[in-house]
Amino acid sequence: MDTKSSEALEKMRQHFDAAPYPRIPLDTSPKNNIKLLYLHSFVTAYYLRNRQLIDTADKVILDAGCGTGYKAFALALANPGAKIVGVDLSEESVNLAIQRLQYHGIENTEFYAMSIEDLPQLGIEFDYINADEVLYLVPDHIAALQAMKSVLKPDGIIRTNLHSSLQRFSFYRAQKIFKIMGLMDEAPGELEISLVRETAKALKNNVGFKATAWKPEFETDDERVLANLLLQGDKGFNVPQMFAALKTANLEFISMVNWQGWNLMDLFKQSEELPETLATKLPNFSEEERLHLFELLHSTYRLLDFWCGHPNAGKSFVPISEWNDNNWQKAKIYLHPNLNLETIKTEMINCIASNKSWQFSQYLPFTKEPFTYIEPTTTACLLPLFDAPQTINNLAERLQKIKAVDLVTLTPTKPEVAFQQLKQQLIDLEKTGLVLIEA
Repeated sequence: MDTKSSEALEKMRQHFDAAPYPRIPLDTSPKNNIKLLYLHSFVTAYYLRNRQLIDTADKVILDAGCGTGYKAFALALANPGAKIVGVDLSEESVNLAIQRLQYHGIENTEFYAMSIEDLPQLGIEFDYINADEVLYLVPDHIAALQAMKSVLKPDGIIRTNLHSSLQRFSFYRAQKIFKIMGLMDEAPGELEISLVRETAKALKNNVGFKATAWKPEFETDDERVLANLLLQGDKGFNVPQMFAALKTANLEFISMVNWQGWNLMDLFKQSEELPETLATKLPNFSEEERLHLFELLHSTYRLLDFWCGHPNAGKSFVPISEWNDNNWQKAKIYLHPNLNLETIKTEMINCIASNKSWQFSQYLPFTKEPFTYIEPTTTACLLPLFDAPQTINNLAERLQKIKAVDLVTLTPTKPEVAFQQLKQQLIDLEKTGLVLIEA
């Protein structure tokens, strides 16, 4: 590592030793944060890549840049039976992470104060690596990616992210201001935070910095000031730079973590009424080009949050939207394991009993309108999934009993009609991540 990178790492270490992140109280648990656990489940990423479920028991999961351990805690809860290893540059943060997991009785964990680039020294290979909110801070993001790749099992997956230079432009401009003022020469503390607030207070409201980068919560929330206006090492990227980094590190892009939120066609009023030039070119766009066009049109996301892994390591599969009936007959249908909770089952039963639609989207991180509710008959069809995976025939028979007759003609519902109706509903639900379907 060159001298400049070493100095940058040291400044970052000092920053997080002085202000360990996140500042979540030790006794706070993510146990009931179903969305967070879904997001940190290895099952979620593995299924998206391979269209297969994976048992997390005995898997080894790394939290790279673990900070004070809250997400390591979430990883432990979201992946039952897995071993959790955390590393962070800040020794103070690592000590707090150890305390957090011990406090909550989480065993089978290890924590180390070390840089991501030094991961090979552990001599451990990982099934899943979570490097959340860290890659945009390290001096050499490609070296960090290469280090993670070197300890990733052949079919392993990395979840990491970069700050969006388009979405965070105003914050990067603000950071330059405070660098000029000398507020980031050393690890920022209370004095620097107060000087930032004094600067904002002294400016007219229509001045660019105050109008775009200053938020009301910065008046009282020290952590937000440090994480945005005084963040050491913070760098922004766009989609082409993200793909270029993956290419250099010899990693394969799998998907954006918010795979539903990056749908380019959702930005247009009517997909069939696109400008002719765009409609002609769009079918030939690569995934990189489509994502880049999305961020240029709608730079709404703070993070370029993505999954990646070794090239050509994913299992081949046919999308379920292209399955024939024979494929469906052989398939097994699962409820996502992180949603197999008695509280959710009880809520579904109450919705069925009161003939109300069930808002399943409240438990999923990214589900968007219009498909956020399912009506009572479909809800009732899914109940057996809490007990065991099901075949479509089992669920279709249940649907046929629930909807015994056509409400218009009053003729008995035919098995093939129930089968086709349920098939389309399952295709839609699989897209959201509520149900997982294995061939």
